[in-house]
Amino acid sequence: MVCAQVEASPGKCWQKVLYERQPFPDNYVDHRFLEELRKNIYARKYQYWAVVFESGVVIQQLCSVCVFVVIWWYMDDGLLTPQWLFGSGLASSLIGYVLFDVIDLGVGRKQSGRTRWADLKSTLVFIAFTYGFSPVLKTLTESISTDTIYAMSVLMLLGHLIFFDYGANAAIVSSTLSLNMAIFASVCLASRLPRSLHTFAMVTFAIQMFALWPMLQKKLKARTPRCYVGVTLLFALSALTGLLTISGVAALLFALLLVSISCLCPYCLIRLQLLKDNIHGPWDEAEIKDDLSRFLM
Repeated sequence: MVCAQVEASPGKCWQKVLYERQPFPDNYVDHRFLEELRKNIYARKYQYWAVVFESGVVIQQLCSVCVFVVIWWYMDDGLLTPQWLFGSGLASSLIGYVLFDVIDLGVGRKQSGRTRWADLKSTLVFIAFTYGFSPVLKTLTESISTDTIYAMSVLMLLGHLIFFDYGANAAIVSSTLSLNMAIFASVCLASRLPRSLHTFAMVTFAIQMFALWPMLQKKLKARTPRCYVGVTLLFALSALTGLLTISGVAALLFALLLVSISCLCPYCLIRLQLLKDNIHGPWDEAEIKDDLSRFLM
């Protein structure tokens, strides 16, 4: 915006109005123009440990993907039987179900109107259909090369991490898409296991890991933050231990990734906030703050 130097008429002062003709150019502003300059009005001030706590959601999902891949590796190498995986997963799901109800105090159940009998029927139907279709899932990708299956699984798991709902209000967030990509990756990997029973156990475990586990973690974070921190640390140590049994280099890189996300990234965010310099003033677009809903009736 250009400031024009003009001589005003005696007794005539410039006013910031549009409804009155004034003896000044359209682009003229007086010396008071920058008096209304404001900086960083809407800038948020972050606390380091609060940001570290919020980064736990990202840590949880990275560890979930890591645990899933480790379990698949064990199944493929014959170090883990499908019976043991299904039994332990079923017991863990039952414990998580009871724990969810205890933490929630039955509020969510009352609001949704669902009963335990309805939950049991849904579980039995899911298990029956998954077990019945496991031979189909096992042979679903026979015509596709193994390298292509692995590449698609990697891309789907990355997409799952990208589109997962970490609590941010962004257009890229899509819980449904994220879950579907994770299940697609699990079906691709499960189809490369030796038997149909392996496929059934692996797909069931994927549902528990990518659908049920985040729900419990979200409830823990909202109701018992200290327990949430403890569970997150224990889960991260379990994922690192499992990965260490496969590859020491991969475990080291994964540990560096977790430390960077949980400790280094929050520090960088807070330091970069000090360099933020958003300016606001008379040049901003006008905002209508009145309630105009009555005009839409």
